[in-house]
Amino acid sequence: MSDHNPVVAGPGAEEVDGEDGYYRLRLYVAGQTTKSITAMNNLKRVCETHLAGRYEIEVIDLMENPRLAAGDQILAIPTLVRRLPAPLKRIIGDLSNTEKVLVGLDIRRKVS
Repeated sequence: MSDHNPVVAGPGAEEVDGEDGYYRLRLYVAGQTTKSITAMNNLKRVCETHLAGRYEIEVIDLMENPRLAAGDQILAIPTLVRRLPAPLKRIIGDLSNTEKVLVGLDIRRKVS
């Protein structure tokens, strides 16, 4: 996470930007701690499973850019912020509880 604000997008994300159902997520971390790495891995897994091709993740390392925490009112880390679709939502923790993440992001399970 040494890059400044790296963005990870799902396959085909450039084709659906701006369409309904597109998720723009921001994950705030503080360095490469176990919790930060776990949160990123858990987030990628949830997104690939439930939002394939419909998401973008921006990682903000507050060790490098502490002033960026104020914009989204970050009080704890790691924190995931759903910027799109509105309204803005926050989930604090390592995102290991998939059900909590799905509910927190308002992601509906696929019907098979």
